[in-house]
Amino acid sequence: MTYEYVVSGTVIYDDEFEVMEGYVVIRDGIIHEVSTGEVDSSIQGIIAPAFINAHTHVGDSVVKDISFDSLKELVKPGGLKYKTLSEASEQKLIASMTSCLCDMKRTGTCAFVDFREGGVSGVHALKRACVGGLKPFILGRPDGDDVKDVLMVADGIGMSSVNDHPWDVLKGAAEASRKSGKLFAIHAGEADRSDIKGALELSPDFLVHMTCADDGGIRVAADKNIPIVVCPRSNFVTGVGRSGERPPIKEMAEMGITVALGTDNVMLNSTDMFAEMEFTAKMFVQNDRQVFKMATLNGAKMLHLDEKIGSIREGKTSHIMILDEKSNSLCGTKDVIKSIVRRARPDDIKVVLEGKSGAV
Repeated sequence: MTYEYVVSGTVIYDDEFEVMEGYVVIRDGIIHEVSTGEVDSSIQGIIAPAFINAHTHVGDSVVKDISFDSLKELVKPGGLKYKTLSEASEQKLIASMTSCLCDMKRTGTCAFVDFREGGVSGVHALKRACVGGLKPFILGRPDGDDVKDVLMVADGIGMSSVNDHPWDVLKGAAEASRKSGKLFAIHAGEADRSDIKGALELSPDFLVHMTCADDGGIRVAADKNIPIVVCPRSNFVTGVGRSGERPPIKEMAEMGITVALGTDNVMLNSTDMFAEMEFTAKMFVQNDRQVFKMATLNGAKMLHLDEKIGSIREGKTSHIMILDEKSNSLCGTKDVIKSIVRRARPDDIKVVLEGKSGAV
């Protein structure tokens, strides 16, 4: 049985995010038609691609708004974060992650990329926590387990800084990931530049942060076609992003790097991508269409899935959010994309459509 429905209104269409008045026909979870004109529809509003949160640590949701003195104290191996995670029961950990993912879904995210600590059991815990309507991409971390065992259950490997692990471990993880056809990603340049060169030498599928990268490091990433996920709110909270020059998002984009947005540690920030976009647009990048792409299409490009998700186009999966153009926040807008990036909130969402499940 074919499942089809129609939504209409202001459509943000195709990979260039053209704004048009029209409608979208969705058939069995796939965008079947996008056209201009008027048509009877089940729901009306601003029809936009749903978010892809390109970097999270969902396990951190077990403790929120933690107090710390420095980034190193918080996230180093054996540091405050790892101690907190190790002390949490599996039941509490899964319950907190489930709540976090429900909130993520409610705020317009359709897919997320998580760096999951705890080896094989850590990956299984996140899978048990997952809720319908969200597509997880889980990058596990060995943490005592064999890399090959982690790759059997995860979508790839996500490591912390090269300063935290022996080089042979990192190189082996990168090679094993490539051999298995899965992702390898690593944090770099978050607190300083000391780990950037090593991270680039590993040729990861993408880097996270590069907060303190200079033009030379950014140029190497551009030349090697390595995407970068930036997490501006997290950097600000941890004290490594207070300068207007860090993270150098504008420079990354100008050099042709695919830049995606993530919300990072749940213990420090919400997973609200509206908040991440607003902060990024007002502090770093004055191109609202570019910022919206960082929160949607660029995450799909980073995952090599931009032919399937990340924008509204015929043949792609219907990862779509419909916003209320008559809400108190959005009524009277003259520039739909600018308003979504700079003022829209989760309560402006009428519905999120995800694949075959329809409304979520």
